[in-house]
Amino acid sequence: MALIGLVRVSTDKQKTRRQHDALDPICLKVFEEKISGKLATDDRPALLEALSYIRDGDMLTVQEVDRLGRNLLEGLIVLNDLFQRGIAVKVLEGIAAGEHTERSLILDLALALSEDRRRDIVRKTKDGLEAARRRGRVGGRRPVVDDDKRAAILARRQRGESIRTIAAGVKVSIGVVHKTLADAKDS
Repeated sequence: MALIGLVRVSTDKQKTRRQHDALDPICLKVFEEKISGKLATDDRPALLEALSYIRDGDMLTVQEVDRLGRNLLEGLIVLNDLFQRGIAVKVLEGIAAGEHTERSLILDLALALSEDRRRDIVRKTKDGLEAARRRGRVGGRRPVVDDDKRAAILARRQRGESIRTIAAGVKVSIGVVHKTLADAKDS
């Protein structure tokens, strides 16, 4: 019996190191995906690759059960699919820690709590952004175009330079040049 690991985060910007630290020492092979946990099994290439790699008696191993699916429904669909294929799941942390060969109340509860925790994070983030807006603060990245760059972009465009040339010359992205020109046109 071998442990086959699955590391999942939703976006390219998120880090996988913590999951790898937990799985790499104990798993024969670890598959990584940077894709939404809301997707079904068949829409997750790394999960499918892990499933095709698993042999009889092996276990798909995740750090926490929510790595299989981000919400209750999708997590249950993935678990049901795994169990129907005869694949056991090992969860390393959380209330569902342990080895599972079939659905159980504890797995269902762990997924429900995970979904609730995610919903709470989203709500708190929205509340924080709204409170900051009421205080006159705006979240997000600082603008990359200051008054000098804006003037340079507009002057270069007036001279007939291409957007690509302007972007390279001012050292900003083509999208920033487009947005600066569109903002200037609107005002």
